[in-house]
Amino acid sequence: MLISLILIPVCLAALSLVLPWHQLRSWLLPTAGMIQLVLAVLVVLAKPQAGEWIGLDALSTLVLLVTSILYLGCAFYAVDYLALRQDRGNRIIVPCLLVFLAAMSLAIISRHLGLMWVAVETTTIVSAPLIYYNRNRLSIEATWKYLLLCSVGIALAMLGIMFVAYSAVGGQAEVSLQLDWLLDTAPQLSKPWLHAGFIFLLVGYGTKMGLAPLHSWKPDAYAESPALVGALLAGGLTTVSFLAILRGVQVMSAAGDLIMAQQALMGLGLFSMLIAAIFMVRQPDIKRMLAYSSVEHMGILALGVGIGGLATFGALLHLANNALTKGCLFLTAGNIQRSYASKNLREVRGALSCLPLSAGIFLTGFLAITGAPPFGPFLSEFTILRGIFAGGHPWIAAAFLILLATIFIGMGATVLSATQGESPQVSAQFRDRLLLVAPPLLLLALVLCLGIYMPDPLKELLDAGVALLEVTS
Repeated sequence: MLISLILIPVCLAALSLVLPWHQLRSWLLPTAGMIQLVLAVLVVLAKPQAGEWIGLDALSTLVLLVTSILYLGCAFYAVDYLALRQDRGNRIIVPCLLVFLAAMSLAIISRHLGLMWVAVETTTIVSAPLIYYNRNRLSIEATWKYLLLCSVGIALAMLGIMFVAYSAVGGQAEVSLQLDWLLDTAPQLSKPWLHAGFIFLLVGYGTKMGLAPLHSWKPDAYAESPALVGALLAGGLTTVSFLAILRGVQVMSAAGDLIMAQQALMGLGLFSMLIAAIFMVRQPDIKRMLAYSSVEHMGILALGVGIGGLATFGALLHLANNALTKGCLFLTAGNIQRSYASKNLREVRGALSCLPLSAGIFLTGFLAITGAPPFGPFLSEFTILRGIFAGGHPWIAAAFLILLATIFIGMGATVLSATQGESPQVSAQFRDRLLLVAPPLLLLALVLCLGIYMPDPLKELLDAGVALLEVTS
């Protein structure tokens, strides 16, 4: 079943290349999404024993379930979206989205650092045509910036993997990049080479994740790509990249160097939140605003794991909340952009009067992502805050709260300007449609449920994830 998570999307991608019917090609996306989610649930219930190359643990299980739900929502959204964009065709975007799903799945279930690197690099290659889908000057600029910066990042990650491998050379008859082998032999690894390897892994995968100051590809890529692509990048690719960083944290923890890893994550996390707060104030572009919001929440994830303990639990919960909420926000932002033929506040005003459902969900999603109760991000951010205080870091807690408040005000000014007030005269070429509204609404409902009630299996999964990251505690 684990291998099927990769093979089925690849086979459907090959099928999409030969199918002559536009609409049928589009429906391959939700077909793959439904199969992916069913297989993910079956795999989790079956609890397969991890092999040398692929397998599941608590961390990868959480990421697999979250990305599967997000992809399914984006896949159904894509059917109506591609029907409206028949002028662009779907012969390229459909196979790229399917291979993107396969590459994400491979990265998630990989138990080998080299195999995970190959999978993450594959996501870079297949997502470039997705960003370029609109085929204009801005989209080609965003695509090249994305390819250049992410390729540099993935090269640095490769260098980090080589350093980790070299740290195991001394006294070892055979060296492996298999995760379980590294965890077992971590106490015997050369500390200087291991430390250097982790820093390069953090910088490399941090570029894909969008941690500041490595985030500069995000605003352009998110702003110029289709809404469903932005949702998959912000909720899926960044989550997978964070998982790759967590693998490095696991090795550092097993080697007894968890504190160093946590300090690096803490510094990048706070800096990311600071950069997001600066650039989100008076931001006139709603999709660029969401890009900086993604930078903020990647910083929150890094900060939570950097603090450790209860904050790590909150960070893993926030991983799920952020992915689902970002999916909701990007999909509804795409609907607003389509109605106004713009994403800038100069043209986008009073969206609630033109698109009551999409704009209403977008406004509610803003409240969710900024940590308003009773939504899931409030619970996860509050848990991280409790962990910061419990860890004896009052100044970090104060900075955390100030940055959250600044971001709330800056983001709120943009969102309220776009949704409230009197709408300018716009061409009524687009109105809310079922498959363009139902997926973000369901994602928002899931985020609401996570804020009201946490199922026991999810709590156990998060506890197991914390235990994997903090084996020395």
